[in-house]
Amino acid sequence: MAFTTTSNFAGKAAGFYISAALKQANSLDYLTMIENIKYKSNIQKMAGSSLVADASCDFTDAGTLALTENVLTPKNLQINLDLCKATLLDSWEALQMKAGAGAPPPASFDDYVISYMGEIIANGVEGSVWSGTGATGGEFEGFLTATTGAFAVDGTVNSSTASGAYTAANIIANLQTLTADMATDISAVLRKEDLHIYMSPKTYALYISAVSTLGYVNAYNMNGDYEPVFEGYKIAVCPSLPDNQMVAATKSNLYWGTDLLSDFGTTGTGARIALMDMSQLDGSDNIRVVCRFSGGVQTGVGADIVRQS
Repeated sequence: MAFTTTSNFAGKAAGFYISAALKQANSLDYLTMIENIKYKSNIQKMAGSSLVADASCDFTDAGTLALTENVLTPKNLQINLDLCKATLLDSWEALQMKAGAGAPPPASFDDYVISYMGEIIANGVEGSVWSGTGATGGEFEGFLTATTGAFAVDGTVNSSTASGAYTAANIIANLQTLTADMATDISAVLRKEDLHIYMSPKTYALYISAVSTLGYVNAYNMNGDYEPVFEGYKIAVCPSLPDNQMVAATKSNLYWGTDLLSDFGTTGTGARIALMDMSQLDGSDNIRVVCRFSGGVQTGVGADIVRQS
């Protein structure tokens, strides 16, 4: 089958495809996304105390209002890839033939190639969110990265000490230590609807094993609508979060930033996807894929976060 393909998506058009890919990065479900950062974004949070007072006829200044600001600067990232048409063509044709048996296939081969990239983008982003190192190619600084990560740079994130490496025998005790520290250190956000305890899949498996041993079968033998909790706090299972660490924070206080809306310009910002058919240039049967996007994480108020390690 002979065909050619050449597509170029920039700005909002590219952002549509990249956004769909990013949704495959599970951790982003539990972060607040800022989608249109040209260069950097100032994350401002206000904290007030003793602002409400008894009414009187006079104006009496009362209470304090503090404004904190953290800066989220996404790192520009790219994917340059050569794909052989023959490698993808069989899979694409198989999807076309299955159109009547399930979900509709991609509308075009271009869409299929871009969807093929989706897992690559998602895996790269997921891998950096918690433990990425900006000095390493293809990564941005993660929340938990030692010294240079968002938590370390913030300097006000609360610490909770685990008894040791997590096991099924001690995970409940370590979770109780974490929730006790939450009650002490971040009491102001304990009633927030978006408060989560973030943990790795392995840590969550240890927790399920522990409650299974205790006989709470309904805690893990539920349908897909079941939302895991511990002592009333929601659990967020994040694939790239390191084992033997947990984080307690609100979704509205953990930020993921990117630029999906701006046109790609000479400064290297914005989103871009290009598919180039190399058969017209070098006679090969390759499609050259170029993808550019940006990503980074930041906290809002570090003092409203507890990290256990």
